[in-house]
Amino acid sequence: MPTLHADKKVLHVDLMGESIRAAQGSMVAYTGNIEFKNAGMGGGGGLRAALKQRIAGESISLMECTGQGRVSLAQNADDVTVVDLGNEVLTVESELILAVTAGLQLDVKFTGLQGVSTGQGLATTTVTGTGQVALLSHGPIIPLEVSGQYPVVVDPDAYVASRGQLNMSMVSGVSWRSFVGEGSGEPFSLRFDGQGVVYIQPAER
Repeated sequence: MPTLHADKKVLHVDLMGESIRAAQGSMVAYTGNIEFKNAGMGGGGGLRAALKQRIAGESISLMECTGQGRVSLAQNADDVTVVDLGNEVLTVESELILAVTAGLQLDVKFTGLQGVSTGQGLATTTVTGTGQVALLSHGPIIPLEVSGQYPVVVDPDAYVASRGQLNMSMVSGVSWRSFVGEGSGEPFSLRFDGQGVVYIQPAER
């Protein structure tokens, strides 16, 4: 299995006959004999996952990179963070996935937060299995520990991903943006209870 190496805003992947899936159009350079082709969500998602993705309004166009050599990936000069998964589930905003290693399954998850005007948090992508995921963020990713004693509440536009035994719920009427007259529709935040980690970015989408 190839290892993902993040160098601040660039992801380097050394391939020796393996393949990875990466965000469409994210290749900025490569050396060696590398083939690029369109790839679906993969991992058994198929048509059903594609339909769920369309219904959810999620955008996750992937390409498959296969061969011998090094591929460098980047997108919009965003920061890149590599997360290691060991038979776990990572829930992440779809547009913030830069690359995933082979063997990981991607699917759309409906969170059940209906009636949210911004659309953030309505549906996200789950990455399941053992491997590595490269995430994009506007600024360095900040991991926030969630314990059974203290929940974590975040702005939905700052949310990047989460992992662990967490329950996500909507806290309506609670948003710091409402105090400065920004945003439209009903203000809300995302609350996480349980045990796990929530990843946020220091900038809003």
